[in-house]
Amino acid sequence: MPSPTDATTAQDIPADWPALWQQMLQARTTGQAAPPLRWCAQQGWQLAPEGDARSAELFTLYKPLLDARQAGGGAPWAVAQLGQSLDGFVATVTGDSYYVNGPHCLLHLHRLRALCDAVLVGAGTVAIDNPQLTTRRVPGPQPVRVVVDPAVRLDGQSRVFRDGQAPSLWVCDARHAALARERLGSAPAEVLAVDGLLDDSGEGYRPALVAHALAARGQRVLFVEGGGMTVSRFFTAGVLSRLHLIIAPVLIGQGRRGLRAPAHDVMADCPRPPTRTLPLGEDMLWDLDLSGSSRA
Repeated sequence: MPSPTDATTAQDIPADWPALWQQMLQARTTGQAAPPLRWCAQQGWQLAPEGDARSAELFTLYKPLLDARQAGGGAPWAVAQLGQSLDGFVATVTGDSYYVNGPHCLLHLHRLRALCDAVLVGAGTVAIDNPQLTTRRVPGPQPVRVVVDPAVRLDGQSRVFRDGQAPSLWVCDARHAALARERLGSAPAEVLAVDGLLDDSGEGYRPALVAHALAARGQRVLFVEGGGMTVSRFFTAGVLSRLHLIIAPVLIGQGRRGLRAPAHDVMADCPRPPTRTLPLGEDMLWDLDLSGSSRA
């Protein structure tokens, strides 16, 4: 979550970034852009070498999303973002998550929303934070807002279902779809029923089915925003192509865990995906390329 300082205080934004962002949005929407961007069939979207080095770093961070969209096809492509403390927590024991990360991370979050077809959160995040999931901090289109609630724990009154700011989907197991529709009533959100979404235990669910159901509707480029459990489920299921793990210089001590990866007995078996780092204010973003690794 953002720091008490509002995102507008992030004053060290490069002077050429707003114009570059507009070209990135054009590439996202139309598949075309003007200099300094150009499309290369072999290397994807390319940025001309002149310009601010910081803008070039930011472009490299978002380039995989633009490339995935331009490549087309029907398969889903997913990126996740998770902000956590140095000791691996997203919130205190009381659930307080204000404020783990700083204002640059809030801007980053809204940029990811703008570049994706859909932004996805779990039922726990909606119940605790009641988020809007809009792009109000940056120029850009509103993504489809997706709430994964397989057994319909929510009451349908959250603002993501009722404020009408952007299209919203309540994703649940097909066996519970009637209850979700009943709770929505006349709200503008839509229920997306997925056959077999709940796993055999009845407590977990199958993230790949969610991603494919969304891709079938045209929401192919997916941003898994949170919370920690939801991001961890998609990570473990091997659904993510990219993970942005943002580490804040704070120690929480005990609380709600951030990323949870499958356990391994031998270090040689632990995955080491290609990574790059990028400072975001006082925080450090780790960009993990998961496209060629197995997390199961």
